[in-house]
Amino acid sequence: MTRTLLCWFLLLPSIAGAAETPAPVFDAATAERFAGLALACVDREYPNKISHVLNSDADVAPPRKLTPAFYGCYDWHSSVHGHWLLARLAREFPEAPFAKTARAALRRNLTPDNLKQEAAYLREKGRTNFERPYGLAWLLQLVAELREGDDGDSKEMEANLRPLEEAALERLTAWLPKLTHPVRIGEHAQTAFALGLMLDYARAAKNESFTRLLVEQARKFYLSDKGCPMNYEPSGEDFLSPCLAEADVIRRVLPSAEFARWLKDFLPQIPTAAKVEWLPVTASPDPTDPKLAHLDGLNLSRAWMLEGILSALPPADPRRPALLAAAVAHRRSGLAAVTGAHYEGGHWLGSFAVYLVSERGITRDRAR
Repeated sequence: MTRTLLCWFLLLPSIAGAAETPAPVFDAATAERFAGLALACVDREYPNKISHVLNSDADVAPPRKLTPAFYGCYDWHSSVHGHWLLARLAREFPEAPFAKTARAALRRNLTPDNLKQEAAYLREKGRTNFERPYGLAWLLQLVAELREGDDGDSKEMEANLRPLEEAALERLTAWLPKLTHPVRIGEHAQTAFALGLMLDYARAAKNESFTRLLVEQARKFYLSDKGCPMNYEPSGEDFLSPCLAEADVIRRVLPSAEFARWLKDFLPQIPTAAKVEWLPVTASPDPTDPKLAHLDGLNLSRAWMLEGILSALPPADPRRPALLAAAVAHRRSGLAAVTGAHYEGGHWLGSFAVYLVSERGITRDRAR
């Protein structure tokens, strides 16, 4: 566990009475539980919510034939970030008992033939907007995770992914310059969240042209925004916060002091006391409903976005206590919902939990 994570968990019991139940510690046992959620679905083909354009009778086929690497976990994007989860946890806990099983699942699906077919599928007529931007952003995160691995398997699987990585970059670099307005919803089509994931990938890959495009788009879309209506959130099926996701991507493109000034205009309602009432946690009214289960994921994504915002603010910023209190409350509530009791949430909530507790979106030593 990183020093930062340890500090978070030491703070959990004392900040603003954020919740009544303790949050789980991010150790090998917790990681094994999260890995188990992905292992239970990356090879599970059904039920499957497929987003598939039929060009002819030849396109009538089961998911394992159409997208042979990412056919499990209910839908393509969940399969992608389920594989990311396994790669992330195997790298964080390489000696844990589950790591061998996780690496075997990755090797089984991320083969050269499977990924060449995935790339061909993406390039087919009628699939210009397939999994754009959410699934493609997670795909680039998977590439980045494997690229950072120092073992032979990771390097081999990263190379296997290259045709699909290139196809995704082609789609995104053709689309983004034509996108005249951001998509501000709290579900898959949201541009702010995807821009953040893609920007982290682009910087890790040292892809300067893609980085430049993403920064330009983020600034064009969001830099003049003011007074984001947090009181309108959440919508009933959100798993991403439109307001917090926007702040979370802008903190990636502005220097700390400039970001702090921008945030004052953008979210003027953030208080200067350690209160959670300004951003209440939420809960799914029915975790067995695939759409209503989104609200459990909202707590997790809000928590990591709040932590991202905190990571970019100056140490003396007076809003830090309120942001910290809200982050802890959302972290606690979100992690408590990752039970795996219902496949509707179990097939994807583990990825959100791992993104949060492993601080994947926070790079503290990057020059700002």
